[in-house]
Amino acid sequence: MKLGARIFKTGIAVTLALFLATLLHLPSPVFAGISAVFAMQPTIYRSYLSLIEQVQANIIGAAFAIIAVLLFGRDPFIVGLTLMIVIALCLKMRLESTISVALVTVIAIMEYTEKQFIEFAIIRFSTIMLGIFAAFVVNLIFLPPKYEKKLYEQITENTENILKWIRIHIRHASEHRILKEDIEKMKENITKLEHLYLMYKEERTYSRKKRFQKSRKLVLYRQMIVVANRALDTLKILHRFENELYHMPTEFRQVIRSQLDSLLHYHEQILLKFIGKIKYHPRTETAMETREERTRLIEAFYAHHQQKNEYYLFSLIGTIIDYSEQLEHLDKLIDSFHHYHHDSTLAKNLADN
Repeated sequence: MKLGARIFKTGIAVTLALFLATLLHLPSPVFAGISAVFAMQPTIYRSYLSLIEQVQANIIGAAFAIIAVLLFGRDPFIVGLTLMIVIALCLKMRLESTISVALVTVIAIMEYTEKQFIEFAIIRFSTIMLGIFAAFVVNLIFLPPKYEKKLYEQITENTENILKWIRIHIRHASEHRILKEDIEKMKENITKLEHLYLMYKEERTYSRKKRFQKSRKLVLYRQMIVVANRALDTLKILHRFENELYHMPTEFRQVIRSQLDSLLHYHEQILLKFIGKIKYHPRTETAMETREERTRLIEAFYAHHQQKNEYYLFSLIGTIIDYSEQLEHLDKLIDSFHHYHHDSTLAKNLADN
């Protein structure tokens, strides 16, 4: 069982909401705890957006609940109709994520059967809002998320897994079924990377220097994910044409293998260069070797294609060349990043680990 920061923050937010509701002698403090659970978000920025949306949705829910009770009473049919109207209005206003709390507000208010209904409705509304504000404060202060380090670690972990499979596959040591299953898992991991990238993108920076640095990092991490995707595309097409590649002339297979070995080595060096684990050189020998191998590959492909018109090779060679070009672009981005931000905190922290 893994207890992450969000689990701890949710527990703290609920505790704070219940404590404040009890301290203020609000009836049914459980509603504050429920709203705190719904209001918890993975980033500070999303928590801010959620706060605004939750306030709007709860005002809508409370207003319609009060109007419905005053005009039509508390019949279960009226409650259900009011819920449907609130849902429709929230959808119209694009407040889909806050519908749950709005509905809790409606039910919490419309359950009251005694006198002084308006006063009760205001108290219930305040109790729910207390939980929302408690979640916002906890998300703002406690355990602020560090998505950048998670993002880089996930990129390197997934990339290493893809490169490992390419190395195994070009040496004809992979098992077809197991690789097929792993490719599907790697696709899912890339999707998770995209989500983590969005989480990091939403983190706010307040100093001008850090904003410039982050804008460059966003471009850099986006390219890292693109390159990982190209590596995965290369693996998929190698897997797809496994049988055809096996029956190619030995010399041509060797050229493809040499190019891929060069690209994998280049890819690993680029990631290490970013965190400062290898010496910084704007134009590395590996980059030059990769270009030479690419030229050899293109020449070997044309020579082979003149003898045998195997059109599936176009997609294979095109994918490998695209992977190579995206790697070069990533290399240039890292060179530019180090030129302007040679004191990157993340790079230093990762290099020390």
